[in-house]
Amino acid sequence: MTAESVPQSSVLQSRVRAGSITLARHGEPAISRKVRLSSREYREFWARYETMGLLAGQTPPAQLVGFVERCDVLISSTRRRAIESAAAVGPGRDFVREEVLVEAPLPPPRWPSWIRLSPKVWGFLARFHWWFFNHHQGEESRKASENRADQAAAKLEAMADSGQHVVVLAHGFFNILIGRALIKRGWRRTLREGYKYWSTRRFERF
Repeated sequence: MTAESVPQSSVLQSRVRAGSITLARHGEPAISRKVRLSSREYREFWARYETMGLLAGQTPPAQLVGFVERCDVLISSTRRRAIESAAAVGPGRDFVREEVLVEAPLPPPRWPSWIRLSPKVWGFLARFHWWFFNHHQGEESRKASENRADQAAAKLEAMADSGQHVVVLAHGFFNILIGRALIKRGWRRTLREGYKYWSTRRFERF
């Protein structure tokens, strides 16, 4: 039988069906946000946040646990809160830790010490009124973070295109950047749960 005579349906069936990519935000860290901070204090707060593990007593959502039970590859960022989240959704399971998945930085504006705001407000200002417009203060720039997200998307895509279902436990904003990179690469978002802890974004090819 020549290549020309092979039925098209047989050719299609021989192709590996792409797996899925699920990006999940970590659980709630063990640090209180019920404080008012100056710009300098918020920098210290964020530095502590980057080292914290999870608040005790959390139960991951059943849907996320189900995705992990059915996945072929489980990955976390190298931050403690992401590692503990991956361990919580896949107890006893081995998983990969990837530095490329850590959160984009949050350098706040250098405002006077009498301006005291909640961590939530500082985070918003740092991200969307400062860092987003390239005020990175020597930390990773927006462009560099976007390039890193594209690198992460390429790694995840290679796994999923081989037929593997992949679940990632990482960070809220950086997951958004990875999701944008995946969409540019032809993936379709089939689930979006917002920005809360444990929320997921799922991507598939059709």
